[in-house]
Amino acid sequence: AIALFKRTGAYYVSTLSTVNGYLERIAANSNAYPPEVRAKIDWRISITGKALEKAVPAGVKIAFGTDAGVSKHGRNADEFELMVKHGMTPAQAIVAATVNAADLLGVAGDVGSIEPGKSADLIAVAGDPLADVRALKRVSFVMRAGVVYKQ
Repeated sequence: AIALFKRTGAYYVSTLSTVNGYLERIAANSNAYPPEVRAKIDWRISITGKALEKAVPAGVKIAFGTDAGVSKHGRNADEFELMVKHGMTPAQAIVAATVNAADLLGVAGDVGSIEPGKSADLIAVAGDPLADVRALKRVSFVMRAGVVYKQ
């Protein structure tokens, strides 16, 4: 599969956070699932991240994605932490969510990087996400079209 990604220039979107719901439910109740379902869930959890661990050093193009609707709203930043856990640097994970995601969606001419002429929606975070990617979960404000929004 890696050779095919490399040959075609296709992006790999790992969507690692899709198992978080299982993990949270099991943490709250270890018997939350019948044994036959739990066995499948345990297998899914065990393989999560393995493909990314192979794709990153092979130079496969990686883009950020979370399968909207699978994870709880507002939990997208969990994906950064999981990407780093499975072999990416914080900088690589951020590029996957910005530059690479824009390229994958065919909108890199308009968004995805901070350049003259591009639309740039920005966030400010508490901390240095290159030192600790979890800083991306601590958003201080969002700037959209030059307007700052705070909660």
